[in-house]
Amino acid sequence: MELSLQRPGHWLYVRHVGADSITVVDRELRHSFLLCREQAMEHWPVRAAAELQPEHWDAVLALQPEIVLLGTGVQQQFPPPATLAALLQRGIGCEVMHNAACARTYTVLSDEGRRVVAAFILPG
Repeated sequence: MELSLQRPGHWLYVRHVGADSITVVDRELRHSFLLCREQAMEHWPVRAAAELQPEHWDAVLALQPEIVLLGTGVQQQFPPPATLAALLQRGIGCEVMHNAACARTYTVLSDEGRRVVAAFILPG
């Protein structure tokens, strides 16, 4: 049997999700970051969902998403309601999930060509 590697496309994708790191294509990231089809913005200054503030969305909004996926680590943890409201007031949907689910959902939406931004929270 012949095996071949099939990459999702000509866009950035998540290859592996661990408890304290995520591999994007071939680069292992250990700090919270933002990911869209065209770029990864490293060192997003959030270490836990509970400390997320509306101003943390500024970098996300600069990427002009139609939907934001918030990966909150190994377990799903909701940020303060006012934080989510800051996106919803702009008409941008936000789904909160653990990092592995966030990576899978990001892959599906990116493959559909959607303007999705995944915001991954890592403890590093």
